[in-house]
Amino acid sequence: MLNFFKKINKDFFSQSGQDQFAYDLSGENGFYLEIGAHHPIINSNSYNLEVNCNWKGVSIEYDVSYKKNWKECIERKNPILWNDAFELNYHDIKSEFSLPKRINYLSCDIEPPKNTYNILTKIINEGLEFDFISYEHDKYNSGDKYENLSENFLLSQNYKIAIKDVYSRSKKYKIYETWFVNKDIDFENISYDDWKKIRYKKNRFIR
Repeated sequence: MLNFFKKINKDFFSQSGQDQFAYDLSGENGFYLEIGAHHPIINSNSYNLEVNCNWKGVSIEYDVSYKKNWKECIERKNPILWNDAFELNYHDIKSEFSLPKRINYLSCDIEPPKNTYNILTKIINEGLEFDFISYEHDKYNSGDKYENLSENFLLSQNYKIAIKDVYSRSKKYKIYETWFVNKDIDFENISYDDWKKIRYKKNRFIR
């Protein structure tokens, strides 16, 4: 049974509804770890979860050119770390920022796709667990290598594919992501198009 993201309606900020999917699984007061935060609002997977749904979490971004945007986005209170994601200890982060043993959402999106895959494996191999992982492989311009690697890796780590071939808004040629959930989550694999239809019918906000 899906929850409704009533507070956000059509004004979600994530590129493909990642925030909506996270909310549908976990509701309000969840926790996220965001690897590759980029802009605090534009295409943000965490903005609505933090600002509208009382989620706590930690964002990590290497590109300091976004610092000014984050400083000016006064509604965002959760911490952002301006670090190389590969130099961090994620057990320490979880402890320092009081993240739960199992975190609701991991957003994994750094460049290039090789780095995204390597940071994904680092985090999982350090023992962190999640309900939902949105993993960007950029299949539309990088081929299916990292799509396949991520699937093989996460399927061996107690995750299952929830939605494949996620594309950017209405650009069906731009398949760039796969969404995974923990195997104990009650969610059957569906296509991204079918998921969008469900959400459109319920709330009419998917673009």
